[in-house]
Amino acid sequence: MPYTAEISRTSPSCFIFLIDQSGSMQDPFGGSESARKKADGVADAINKLLQNLVIKCAKEEGVRDYYHVGVIGYGYHVGPAFAGLLTGRELVPISDIANQPARIEERIKKIDDGAGGLVDQTIKFPIWFDAIANGGTPMCAALTRAQTTLSNWLAQHPDCFPPIVINITDGESTDGDPTGAATVIKNLSSSDGNVLLFNAHVSSSPANPVEFPDNESGLADQYAQLLFRLSSTLPDYMRTIARQEGFAVSEETRGFVFNAGIVSVIRFLDIGTRPSNLR
Repeated sequence: MPYTAEISRTSPSCFIFLIDQSGSMQDPFGGSESARKKADGVADAINKLLQNLVIKCAKEEGVRDYYHVGVIGYGYHVGPAFAGLLTGRELVPISDIANQPARIEERIKKIDDGAGGLVDQTIKFPIWFDAIANGGTPMCAALTRAQTTLSNWLAQHPDCFPPIVINITDGESTDGDPTGAATVIKNLSSSDGNVLLFNAHVSSSPANPVEFPDNESGLADQYAQLLFRLSSTLPDYMRTIARQEGFAVSEETRGFVFNAGIVSVIRFLDIGTRPSNLR
């Protein structure tokens, strides 16, 4: 069975996040989260995910390099999108991410007061990735950049747990049909299986969200339908996780969400980045 390789310091895996930074990401999320800009919500989701990955890899002696992580932004330019000391770096070991946030912000979080109410609590929130919304949506160029990075990675780690690419976008590619570039990525492989490509379509539309579908019905526009077709089917272990989280899944279920609000994005990222065999 593929997607069973052990993930360890001697045999790490990697994640690449492709983040739409086009001008339309300044628009608000659809539905009940309409006050929140998509760029801000996605940036918070990525920073929270990076923090969670650090926690997953933390042991008594420090953070173990189970993963290398890349964040590629695409808008007015295409390239690595880490901020601070990590600026310009393509793939970064998780220990470097742990040790080099661009800054630490203080955020207010609502917590249970134990008496049926909520109180404000100040928390530390590390930032590695900033919200940007400017330019077009050169999705083909972003996918090609990821493909080059992954080809080099796989040449050095031929037996690794297959890399996972997660693309978060709010619409149509402005530099052509991304089908070819996405297919090339999905055809890359280690001895443990093909690279996985998942897509999250964030929208300003009030249309009902669709999470982890196994067909195109219910997807309101041609761009969402295209992104569904470009998405990999979930491997067995990931379907099990999705089922445990309450999703109705089948063997045709794909790593795709449509009209995702920030809660859906966070849940999607969590399921899409849980390891199957971390040691």
